[in-house]
Formats: sequence, structure tokens, C-alpha cells
Amino acid sequence: MKKILFVCDGDNFSLGAFDFIKGLQEAEPLSVTGVFFTPIDFEQLVSVSYMPNAGPYVKLKEEEKKLVRKSEQRFIQLCEAAGIKYHIHDQHEEWSSDLLVKETRFADLMVISEELFCSNIFAGQPNVFMKETLHRSECPVMMVPEGFRPFQRIVVAYDGKKESMYALKQFCYLFPQLTELPTEFVYAKDDSSNEVPDLELLKEYSRLHFGSLNIAKLHFDGGKYFASWMEDKKDIVVVTGSFSRSVVSTAMHRSFVDQIIYEHAAPVFVAHHV
Repeated sequence: MKKILFVCDGDNFSLGAFDFIKGLQEAEPLSVTGVFFTPIDFEQLVSVSYMPNAGPYVKLKEEEKKLVRKSEQRFIQLCEAAGIKYHIHDQHEEWSSDLLVKETRFADLMVISEELFCSNIFAGQPNVFMKETLHRSECPVMMVPEGFRPFQRIVVAYDGKKESMYALKQFCYLFPQLTELPTEFVYAKDDSSNEVPDLELLKEYSRLHFGSLNIAKLHFDGGKYFASWMEDKKDIVVVTGSFSRSVVSTAMHRSFVDQIIYEHAAPVFVAHHV
């Protein structure tokens, strides 16, 4: 039995993420922990010394807590209807990355919405809260767009480095029932060579784990064009260990993972060494 974290803020309840979890439950029993929070610490944003009448902000804070409780009740109803073993984290507080770090340390997988996660605060994804969640998570993360449909194909973003192989191994361990799906390993580099790093070792490993696979070299800059290459591919999941650990670097240079998330082009599975 795997421990899954279902994380959302306010009333940004993700039916897409929950439908993904329901699909996992069909393969094996799960234990799902719901972590619900309000994304803003109003006490830090508003100083009473500068705002003599803090009443409106206190009221707003209480309204946010009501939305959290509403999402919790929805989570309970859906879990009970689906026969999913569940638990709700009993800490009703504002956003806490330290809390998520501790929870992910003792979980197999975290599932969040690719579209709704903290979307009331920042327009466009991945926003600062999502980035911090991905940077600090100590378990793999599955980001699921709304309108989720079961996967029909797997695309593995391979670069020959340890992060991409770590993500691949984690995906296989977590979802052995999906490894019979057609799988495409893609290595993108803007040059004329057909060379793929450690190709024979990759073939040896992947043939042991996947029933149907293809390995391709893409002759373009993956950071710029990978998301565009995916446009005609439907019902896929992207497996990657590539997500910058630095908020500064992602602010200056959008990675292909950022672009996929921004366009809600496909579910993304991210795993990296902590």
C-alpha cells in the first residue's frame, strides 16, 4: 500500500488530480493524506501598526479557512465514495513549505493540480508556490491538469544524467501497471549527431521494464522546442528529473518543464535527488 499526498489550497480542489488518484486505487489499495492550506500568511502581509483597522483582513483570513474546510469535506466525500482509505492533516494553517517537506519525506508520491495550485494568488503556472513545492519535495510529484484522462503513452525526457534515470526508476517503482503502455525515450540536443548518451545501457535497462518502447534523438534545443514537439501527442504523461533547483534560474530561463506546465499540455511526473 502506497502513501499518497493530495495537496490543494483554499477551494482550488482539483478533480483532475483526484481522478488520477482514483485510477491508482483501481490497481492497488492506497492511503491518501489530504493536505489543505490557505496560501497567504495575512499576518506577514499586513502589519497592524500600519493598518489600525485590521478587521477586513481578519475577515478575509476567516473566509479562506472556510474554503479550506469546504475542500476537506469534498475530499472526504469523494474518498468514501471511491472506497479510498484517507486521512486529513490536522494543521489548518497558512502555506508552509516546511510542513510539505516533512510530509513528503514520509510519502511515496505527492499529487497536485497543474492548473489550480495557488492560482488565486499568481496568474500562470508554475507560480512561486508550485516552484518551491517542486524544489523542496522529498518524494516524486505528479502534476495533473484538469480534465484528466487516463494515460495512453509515456514520454521520458532523457538526457543521460542521473536525474533523468532516477525519475525513470521512481516512475517504474510507483506505477508498474503503466509500464506496458507504449513508451518513447527522447533525447533533445541541437546538433547533427544521432548519438544518445549511454544508449546501450539505456536499452538494456528499459527493455527489462517496458513492454513497448522507442528511443529517439531530437535535433533541437529541448528547452525551447520540446513543448511544441509534444503538441500533437494526446493522453501522454511526461517523466522527467529536470526541474531547476534554483528559483532564480527558473525566473531567468523557462525550462521545457515550465512550458509544459504553463500550457497544461500533459501531466508531468517529476522526481529528483534531495
